[in-house]
Amino acid sequence: MSTASGQRHAGRGRVIDLTDRRALADHEPADPAVIERAHRLKEAALLDFGIRDSAVASWLYAKCHHQIPTTAVPTAAVVASGDGTCLLLYNPGFFVALGIHGVKFVLYHEARHLIQRHLYVEEGLRTDPVFTLATEVTINHVVLTRLGRHELPRSEEDEKIGIDPRAVHRRYTEDLRAQGLSPLSYDEFVVTDLSVYGELKRMTNPPVPPPLCVHMDGDGVPMDPETVERVAQEVLGEVMRQALGGNEQARSELLDLAGRTEGGGDRLTRMWGNLGLAALRGETPRTRRVEWWKRWLVDTLASRLREGERLVYPKKLGAVLLALGHDPMLSRRGPERTKVVLVAIDTSGSMSDEVVEWLTTLVGQTEGVQTHWLSFDGQVMPFVPGERVLGGGGTNFQNVVDYAEGRLEVGGRAFDLTPDAVIMVTDGYAPHVTPADPDRWIWLITDGGDTWPETHRPPMACHRVTTGDR
Repeated sequence: MSTASGQRHAGRGRVIDLTDRRALADHEPADPAVIERAHRLKEAALLDFGIRDSAVASWLYAKCHHQIPTTAVPTAAVVASGDGTCLLLYNPGFFVALGIHGVKFVLYHEARHLIQRHLYVEEGLRTDPVFTLATEVTINHVVLTRLGRHELPRSEEDEKIGIDPRAVHRRYTEDLRAQGLSPLSYDEFVVTDLSVYGELKRMTNPPVPPPLCVHMDGDGVPMDPETVERVAQEVLGEVMRQALGGNEQARSELLDLAGRTEGGGDRLTRMWGNLGLAALRGETPRTRRVEWWKRWLVDTLASRLREGERLVYPKKLGAVLLALGHDPMLSRRGPERTKVVLVAIDTSGSMSDEVVEWLTTLVGQTEGVQTHWLSFDGQVMPFVPGERVLGGGGTNFQNVVDYAEGRLEVGGRAFDLTPDAVIMVTDGYAPHVTPADPDRWIWLITDGGDTWPETHRPPMACHRVTTGDR
């Protein structure tokens, strides 16, 4: 992507600001029938992203609250403006000429470009035309693969749109063989952005054909760095939550994206670690232990608090489906209600003040969650965050189970809610229990404690709480 000023010469000496929504819409508007057809193609493409093709693209375009058909751009572009908003601009005639398959390719390509611009913030990489070509190669390879295509879309003049990754690999192969060097196979060549970059640098004259991106013709589009960072982080965070919640499409796409950015430096390693990549891969990250258990709890809790669903009829989507000749369908949307989380802290033994303090702020920051707090030893003692947590000797897990399931009264009152998640913070040393719904229970076991819940039958989510560095 380019970081040019965002003003575009639109013929006859006029200059269009690509963040001026009114000017974009008013600039030499296309025929209404063409605009309507392009709109239907765009909506159909975005619908497919959400249902089967790309969770990343679906969430990214959900962040583009303004999607404007305009002849001020020749193809399509995602604009990140300085006021914190993202816009999708698309040329109606271009979309109509491409058809649905071409539109999906272009929009997916644009989504990957914005995300990868966020991932690679180093100025030296972003301004290197060879690295830009490398990202074009990997993005188009991924788009073709995930959309099940064998070649790039073509323009009205029957020219391929964008950089053909296999053509670049053929040119690279010829160049290295001419030097007496051994080239990588295509599959090895496109493993990561940096692998493509490194191999292109081995060429005598790496190809840098302008323009590299389907939406750039020399002037570029606005890419406010702060807006790109915020939107990209929100998108990746949402997709990670879907992936950890069991969405296989989101999982495979994130694992692929993370794999293609490996070797990108400490910042990328930390970013993926903070997002919860290790939990997705089922491995322990090389990071501080205290950061890992916190990250694990956030990810595990998110999976327990998946949005409730209710059936609704989406009017706009229904109209689009009818226009495209499909039967309208009901959609599932949430949340249905506020989620309930019960946090129970074992005060019978040595409990780190840091653990208690962090927990008292965690769940309260989760939107749509009602939190109830307990301390327990041999008895159950509800408390309010900020109050002194009391405790003594002995530990009885069954009392907590009975209270959570409404069978035990404390102070003459029973717990009359059904918790969506129960977080138990304990050293684990007490007679084992089997809650009625083990899937809702999350056990945090302190240093030196007994992690029996993970081997219990049925097993429960369990992780050891650690503090300090390794």
